[in-house]
Amino acid sequence: MEEKNMQEVLQKAEVLIEALPYIQRFNRKIIVVKYGGSAMVDEELKRHVIQDVTLLKLVGFKPIIVHGGGKEISRWVGKVGMEPVFVNGLRKTDEATMEIAEMVLNKVNKSLVKLVQELGVNAVGISGKDGGLLKVEKKYSNGEDIGFVGEITEVNPKILYDMLEKDFLPIVCPVGMDDEYNSYNINADDAACAIAKAVNAEKLAFLTDIEGVYKDPSDKSTLISELSIEEAHELIGDGFIGGGMLPKLNNCIDAIENGVSRVHILDGRIAHCLLLEIFTNKGIGTAILGEKEKRYYHE
Repeated sequence: MEEKNMQEVLQKAEVLIEALPYIQRFNRKIIVVKYGGSAMVDEELKRHVIQDVTLLKLVGFKPIIVHGGGKEISRWVGKVGMEPVFVNGLRKTDEATMEIAEMVLNKVNKSLVKLVQELGVNAVGISGKDGGLLKVEKKYSNGEDIGFVGEITEVNPKILYDMLEKDFLPIVCPVGMDDEYNSYNINADDAACAIAKAVNAEKLAFLTDIEGVYKDPSDKSTLISELSIEEAHELIGDGFIGGGMLPKLNNCIDAIENGVSRVHILDGRIAHCLLLEIFTNKGIGTAILGEKEKRYYHE
């Protein structure tokens, strides 16, 4: 074998060896992946994400996908001649919009099931309504009515445990019901966080359209590769975190404080970002760690 070819083969072997301690550490552990952003609308990125999650399943992890669909919902709302309305950054969901949102989210859900099935892994798509998975109450934004938008009050993870036990990969769309069985749209980040807490997930990964958490969003060199809970609280308290990152980081802190060992914020626009973050020493996004967690398990 030529020296160049041999070097390529050895590099591949080194990558696999580098992944080994992480595979050992997370074998049979539950990982919740919140799937959203550009990675949902770019077909090539979508394929990469599904390949990543499928690989996690095949090497012994227990992944659960929780997906959004905001951009697709907006597209369909426009298609039927309706204008999307936002209140304080949150989509106002009237009855007609809720009907479209549920239709679109279920369409997205089954398309993801199809992609996983094509890779030889059995997947089941459900909504938060199935098996009483997500119970909600009406959510308000600074006291303003934003329609059929739900705040999660209770998670019943039994249906997820049953699917994982039977070796299925659950794919969850964020729609829930209240005590009167009305349907509500739920923020997908909130749904992923609540589910991760309820199933005692070892990891929660958010796929986003940014590289991770920055100390200074205008300076790309200030990307933070790992954060403790205390450091995350300090960043928020000192005013470094704003915009859409603030609720996301608060979700991360909430998950860690409720038993999730580590949370990852990743740039879903990077091909195979999940594998790069989970199986390599350096990672590529921001990891928020629980008190007892270390990044290098094999050192």
